[in-house]
Amino acid sequence: MTSPSVTTTKPQASAVTAPAAPSTAGYDAGLLLLRIVLGLTMAAHGSQKLFGWFGGGGISGTGQFFTASGYPAGDAMAVLAGLTETLGGLALAAGLLTPLAAAALVGTLVNAIVVHGTGAFFAPKGIEYELLLTAGAAALALTGPGRYAFDRFLPVLRGHRLAHGALAVTLGLALGGALLLVKN
Repeated sequence: MTSPSVTTTKPQASAVTAPAAPSTAGYDAGLLLLRIVLGLTMAAHGSQKLFGWFGGGGISGTGQFFTASGYPAGDAMAVLAGLTETLGGLALAAGLLTPLAAAALVGTLVNAIVVHGTGAFFAPKGIEYELLLTAGAAALALTGPGRYAFDRFLPVLRGHRLAHGALAVTLGLALGGALLLVKN
């Protein structure tokens, strides 16, 4: 007698599997780099206004500039701009309250663009530098700070939402525009 033939079955090919989700490490590192460079640049610029560091005019010199540019209460404007740039820049670099920090910088930079003038795009009388900083701040508000940020510890900002960023950019533009209304 012969034994019944034993058939072996080959394992069937499994269904098509979804590719693994791409790592966001490069994305997060890029946002961290952008936040640090943009934020610390703005914080240093604000410290020029507040403390006269890095060759800045301090409150008095910057206040004279604001007065000459048509803003009322030049010294108060110097303090406002200096605090906004310094604190907004440091918060942006740290990824802390990123949408609001970016909004503060957007509002300040809109005023810088108007004050600097739009006679040309390129230096020495152009607006390309201010425009680049404004776009960078707005982009960070819209994308969020990435994984390497203090916002990850704040429940409302842990999961960044485009709506938060869009609202922040709108707020920054509105407040910057309101400040321009008091300018002569």
